[in-house]
Amino acid sequence: MTVQRDTIIAQILQNDPEQGCVPIFLATGMHCLGCMAAHGETVEEACAVHGVDADALIAQLNDYFANKQ
Repeated sequence: MTVQRDTIIAQILQNDPEQGCVPIFLATGMHCLGCMAAHGETVEEACAVHGVDADALIAQLNDYFANKQ
């Protein structure tokens, strides 16, 4: 999986049954991964709400998925 600014958070979670990406989100202060917003919110939107650098989070997530395969 490749994460981009317009990737929906729920899609990321669905593509990671092991949930190894969850600690990445939690470390940035995104603790509401199960909330309704996560089902329709993009990475960029969530980062804006939480004051997180979208590019840094995307890089971490893509690194995780690249090393997972």
